[in-house]
Amino acid sequence: MLYERTAISGKPDEFIKKELSSLRDDNVISPDLVFKSPYFLEFTGLKGMYSEKSLEDSLIAHLEQFIIELGNGFCFVARQKRMIIDGEDFYLDLLFFHRRLHRLIAIDLKLDRFKAQYKGQMELYLRWLEQNEMEPGEETPLGLLLCTEGSEEQIELLQLDKAGIKVAQYLTELPPRHVLMQQIQKSLEAAKAKFGNVIDDEA
Repeated sequence: MLYERTAISGKPDEFIKKELSSLRDDNVISPDLVFKSPYFLEFTGLKGMYSEKSLEDSLIAHLEQFIIELGNGFCFVARQKRMIIDGEDFYLDLLFFHRRLHRLIAIDLKLDRFKAQYKGQMELYLRWLEQNEMEPGEETPLGLLLCTEGSEEQIELLQLDKAGIKVAQYLTELPPRHVLMQQIQKSLEAAKAKFGNVIDDEA
């Protein structure tokens, strides 16, 4: 399930083979293996209509569970990180540091599906962090846009990977049990098919 939810699962087989080999042989982890989608945030208790502030408040209140859902290596740095650019105040929702990736992770929460303008906003945050917050020896910061729904064609056209930006879906309510079981089965079959292709290539 973790494999199927990571960004690597949608990549070409040769890319997957290379990334898994790097992890197995050299213990090198890539951003595609760190970020996943969807993120299950049902522990927030939020249902129906809620605001970005309510979501953020709930994530902070349940910070330990949020970090567990994000995955290993994430360390909390700041909430509502203030950035002054051209005399104007900007605020990043959440800032983390990932120990294995050696880089800051900027997280912005959205209450709707991904929109093209979110890329420019996140790029601004990342370049500011690179200029003002990066420590010697760290890699350039990465951005994660948590949206209720992705827009696959826009994301592909905007080439977000090249900008160091990931988009992931989040769910504050788990689907009904039978729907979840169907999705788990589907994910398992997809993961087995992917792993089967990699194994066959190596044989």
